[in-house]
Amino acid sequence: MSENWFDMFMKKYNEEVESMSTANIMIIGKTGVGKSTLINNVFREKLVETGIGKPVTQHISKITKKGVPLTIYDTKGLELDSEVQEEIKKEIVGQIDRTLLSQNEKDYIHVAWYCINSSSNRIEDFELEWINEFSKKLPVLIVMTQCMGLQYKEFESYIRNLNLPVVNVVPTLAEEIVISEDIIIPPFGLTQLVDVTYNCLDEAAKKAFINAQKVNLEKKVVAARLAVLPYVSTNFVTGFTPIPFADATILVPSQIAMIAHLTVIFGINVEKTLITSIVTAIGGVGGATALGRTIVANVVKFIPGVGTAVGGVISGTTAAILTAALGYAYIEVMNKIALRLYEGKKIDNSEIITMMKRAYEEQLKKGKDIISGTKLK
Repeated sequence: MSENWFDMFMKKYNEEVESMSTANIMIIGKTGVGKSTLINNVFREKLVETGIGKPVTQHISKITKKGVPLTIYDTKGLELDSEVQEEIKKEIVGQIDRTLLSQNEKDYIHVAWYCINSSSNRIEDFELEWINEFSKKLPVLIVMTQCMGLQYKEFESYIRNLNLPVVNVVPTLAEEIVISEDIIIPPFGLTQLVDVTYNCLDEAAKKAFINAQKVNLEKKVVAARLAVLPYVSTNFVTGFTPIPFADATILVPSQIAMIAHLTVIFGINVEKTLITSIVTAIGGVGGATALGRTIVANVVKFIPGVGTAVGGVISGTTAAILTAALGYAYIEVMNKIALRLYEGKKIDNSEIITMMKRAYEEQLKKGKDIISGTKLK
């Protein structure tokens, strides 16, 4: 890919990032409840370790990291005396109200996670009061942390039977617990937490949350597949006026914009070598043009009748197939890359190239099925 194409990609990528909203979550819980572990295992960056925790009040810190469309408001000091607890409650309510009064949707606190350590087997009266009051301001989820074995089940039932005005009660174990060489308790509950939280957000915040979370990759995949469709439609229209294959470069700006858009959805950190590898894998513009020629014969059989209009339809369909194949192949590869990265594994460029070539060729073979949407994997 020429330097010009990379610059085009970066321009579109930066535009997508800058236009993205922010998902804002208030996380409330006593010291030692496991909030940091929870945050670092739900989101794609070690926010608590590497983020900047900026104090906004005496007992609330604002955690952000550049490139992650997420703001965490973290509370502390809940285990202190009743006088301090009252101060903290006022600070939380005040922070929620200030974001609403700002009239900037990017600042709104969308949901609160009220974290309770399941091993404590106790929810205090002041916490019940807080949950009731906060729920009048925004959706509240009770997140039970450090749930192991079956001992938390009774506590969960107790909390549910209180009929608190919360969206849900979600038991979680954020990290695996190694009991012995033969006994390992796997993490659980994070997918449910992500899904329930997602349903509490407005549409703009949902897009940001999909980018920031790393638990449910399928949400990233679904969002990315939907994002491909407008680019396919645009290139179908572009190609409807028959264009010589030699002029197929007119499709490239749209395809590069699509790749940038999909990269933002997955929240993969951009490196020039990564993007270069992807484009190298599909043979650049010339490769795509050559592949376009090879599928024309297969496209013809899907189009009934013969005539002047058919030439335009073939060109439009070919342009759409090329774009759809590139988009869905890229999604498949991004999904694999994200999975590797979140597991702490490395992936080299040669492997990316191999995966992209294979995925692109497989998508092209699907022909009409790609356009009709009957095959999206």
